[in-house]
Amino acid sequence: VVLNDRPGSPDLASGLASITDAGGAASGIEADCFGRDGCQLLLDETLRRHGRIDILVSNPAFSRRCSFLDYAPELFEQTLRGTLTAGFHMSQLVARQFVKQGGGGKIVFISSVQAELPIAGSVAYNAAKAGLNHMSATIATELAQHRINVNVIEPGWIDTPNERQTFSAEQIADEGRKLPWGRLGTPTDIGRAAAFLASDAADYVTGSVFVVDGGFRAKDWRPPPTV
Repeated sequence: VVLNDRPGSPDLASGLASITDAGGAASGIEADCFGRDGCQLLLDETLRRHGRIDILVSNPAFSRRCSFLDYAPELFEQTLRGTLTAGFHMSQLVARQFVKQGGGGKIVFISSVQAELPIAGSVAYNAAKAGLNHMSATIATELAQHRINVNVIEPGWIDTPNERQTFSAEQIADEGRKLPWGRLGTPTDIGRAAAFLASDAADYVTGSVFVVDGGFRAKDWRPPPTV
């Protein structure tokens, strides 16, 4: 597994350790994949080390919450570059390599339920993830002839270190209890979905949106609890 994060990120080493501690083999590559040059660097270095690539899990994203009336134009454009355009660059470069190699390949985009839900304060992120979903469907249609599977995972509210910086442990536990599944999601929940979509078991799955949200989208329409 090759992991990428931005240069100077403190998270890359811990991600690598989690894989190697579980018995896997992993290496890290620092590159700014919000731009084309960084995506090309990541691909070139991966090919230099390993000679080929078989699976892409594409998860670049940038988000800052602000009301629509106050949203800065430059912040809107940065969010689209980091969340939508970066996904285009990375997937196009990898898809070209898949075609060159032959034998198909797997592309898994990490989107969000915010692609469907107009959550206030997130106009740019909502738009970027909605665009990502539609872009992936188009890519899946075009790449089917090359036997390249292209799918999307839509996480709901996931308990990540970033969320822990925004919300207290008590708030996270309280909000989790409000969800139909009774808790926030975890990175492991998303990882299991990605592992399935990247496996041979998902050979006949392409152009799909795989929602992993513990019922988040339906949380306001639940029936009263039964005893």
